[in-house]
Amino acid sequence: MSEKKNIARAAGVLGAATMLSRIMGMIRDMVVSRLFGAGLYTDAFFAAFQIPNMLRRFFAEGALTSAFVPTFSEWHTNKGAEETRALANVCFTALTIVMAGITILGIIFSPQLVHLMFPGFSSNPEKLSVTILLNRLMFPYIFFVSLVALCMGILNTLRHFFTPAISTVFLNISMILSALLLHDRFQVPIVALAVGVLIGGVLQLVLQLPVLYRMGFPLRPNFNFDHPALKRITLLMGPSVFGVGVYYLNITVGSILASLLPEGSVSYLYYAQRLFEFPQGIFTVSVAQAVLPSMSRQAAIGDMDALKESLSYGVRLTLFITIPAMVGLMFCATPIFSLLFMGGAFDYAKAVNCGTALLYYSVGLSFVALVRVLVPAFYALKDTKTPVVIAFAAFLLNLLFSLLLMGPMQHGGLALASSLSALGNMLLLLWFLRKKIGPFGGRAIAVAGVKGVVASIPMALAVYWIMRLIDWSPAGKRLLKGGVLGSGVLAGMAIFLVSAYLLRCEEAGDVIRLVKRKLLKK
Repeated sequence: MSEKKNIARAAGVLGAATMLSRIMGMIRDMVVSRLFGAGLYTDAFFAAFQIPNMLRRFFAEGALTSAFVPTFSEWHTNKGAEETRALANVCFTALTIVMAGITILGIIFSPQLVHLMFPGFSSNPEKLSVTILLNRLMFPYIFFVSLVALCMGILNTLRHFFTPAISTVFLNISMILSALLLHDRFQVPIVALAVGVLIGGVLQLVLQLPVLYRMGFPLRPNFNFDHPALKRITLLMGPSVFGVGVYYLNITVGSILASLLPEGSVSYLYYAQRLFEFPQGIFTVSVAQAVLPSMSRQAAIGDMDALKESLSYGVRLTLFITIPAMVGLMFCATPIFSLLFMGGAFDYAKAVNCGTALLYYSVGLSFVALVRVLVPAFYALKDTKTPVVIAFAAFLLNLLFSLLLMGPMQHGGLALASSLSALGNMLLLLWFLRKKIGPFGGRAIAVAGVKGVVASIPMALAVYWIMRLIDWSPAGKRLLKGGVLGSGVLAGMAIFLVSAYLLRCEEAGDVIRLVKRKLLKK
């Protein structure tokens, strides 16, 4: 029971910090959409940013975290403080050297990378040249954010979650200020955003270092590359790249194929993905980051029953959070874009196109979230092969569905293909994990999922009715739109929580008790 409380509490801390970051990210995207719209230059920026961002998701937040946290947690549990600090320093030194090399190569070979990943841009020389320029400017971001991910893994293992979660606030602030203050100082105004990305990466890293120092982990050079734990992490990272990163690889494939569709398609998918990641970042990533150290610690001491309970609770909590979020996003997709993005260079037609992409992404919210929780369970058990095989199958599914759907459904088909691929990925992970460790509360998980769906039905009806109260196509009327959308969200949340409580969802009680504790403390 205490471990469940730790997971819920850690997820709450992560969620609160990440919520601030996501709100700033939304403000950032609003600024970008108003200044630059959705067209040639935004397509170029989002495509250029996709390359270092893809590497960040694969290596930094994906493979590195999944390989480093279980090993570091085991070292921290079974070795002394001095040995653990030495491991942190060795990993930091090795990662610095490797990422410096990757960054230099990325800058040199930017033209080849852009040609490879966005072949549709070749027909527009201006878009191609701007994309290459922006990619070269932003590629060093992967260097800084990879070191941030290592710091995050150390701090999360030490049960400190707030600073890593809030660090992206500084990236968003940097991009917002750069866009507003510098866009008229460059011949190509959107270059200001690339400058903001680079400054933000530096700020994110600088924020982590003093916290590590205060917690007894000052990072210093250590060239002992024969360290046994470093070798284990390196071996785990290879398969982890594909195992954890398949969802982001699918998103990248979607962007590549979108470059072959009408202009603006890359931007529509990007804006929709950003809003789709709002509940992902606040809740599901928070649960995944909170449950991984617990599972890694339990695996290190061989307590499989506790690991199963942590995993089961993490899955149930994820379902409880994502099912209503999925329903809410589906019904509020276009209204959200109408309220937050319409204006300047962003008209209602663009809001509808982005809303279509968000609708189809939302279908897969729970599936994507569960993959984020299930894959680390394999790595906590030192199994890197199974997630890779499953991820490859999911990748093929996404590619197949994308090619089938992009013709009739355009960019909406690419978003739906991602969701269908995530469903296949989740089902295969559940099947193989059950074969590996035995039952881990499957009936309780199924009951939690059914209760979540049932509790979402009255919420869906209420939100649907509220969204139809006004016409979302005119520009302006932000106060009215905000009032209607806010009322729909609050009413939907209240109805869902009441319904879940009446259905005796255990997770509803945990959330309500957590909120009560926070309010009483204040």
